[in-house]
Amino acid sequence: MVATNLKAETLALMDRRASLEAEMNSIIARLTAPGGPGISGSILDPEASTASDVSALGFPRPDIDIPAIRSDRRRLSELRNDHKDITNKIDRNLELLHSARLTKKDTLTNSVTSTSRQEAASTVSPMAMNEDPVVRVPFATIDEIAEASPAAEDGLQLGDQIVKFGNVEIGDGLLPKLASEAQSNQGCPIPVVVMRQGAVMDLTVTPRPWHGRGLLGSVLESSDFISSVILFA
Repeated sequence: MVATNLKAETLALMDRRASLEAEMNSIIARLTAPGGPGISGSILDPEASTASDVSALGFPRPDIDIPAIRSDRRRLSELRNDHKDITNKIDRNLELLHSARLTKKDTLTNSVTSTSRQEAASTVSPMAMNEDPVVRVPFATIDEIAEASPAAEDGLQLGDQIVKFGNVEIGDGLLPKLASEAQSNQGCPIPVVVMRQGAVMDLTVTPRPWHGRGLLGSVLESSDFISSVILFA
């Protein structure tokens, strides 16, 4: 019963996280639209500064809705905090479910016959999220993607959560591992596992030079939303 309740809670959290991601993507699309200031770009017009302007930073841009942009950025920050909390809860629940599944599997293996084992396996066989939850824990989220970049052309999207990038999975020292994986596989397809709107997807990306920065042209944020932004080198 506890496992059932925990699974239901985890699924509800995943639905909530998918809703947050949809709202975040909508806000990011507005902020990064052509002519927009971006997620953190300046909303001031340096060319409009005057000699009397002590700060020399310029006046607010007349071509954008400043209050709306500030509201969107504030809301995006709130959503990221909520997303962090929900992701942490999901990670904890998945670890508990994984531990419970392994314990139950060991018990069944030691106490039932070969036939009953098969029946039990069909009974306790979990949903996709239960099959190997540790592997499905994302470690970073696509925060920005440059237009016409390798990441965009190969199918990555804003809000995609990176579960596995080549041989890199969740753990310590992700930045150097990601950079090394991209650089050592320049021009070669790399299998990537992402979580998009709560569903796990398998993609292939090829790091390669293009007219922009890096080999992929995408910016990641670590899954805890605290570490500094990672730009694929």
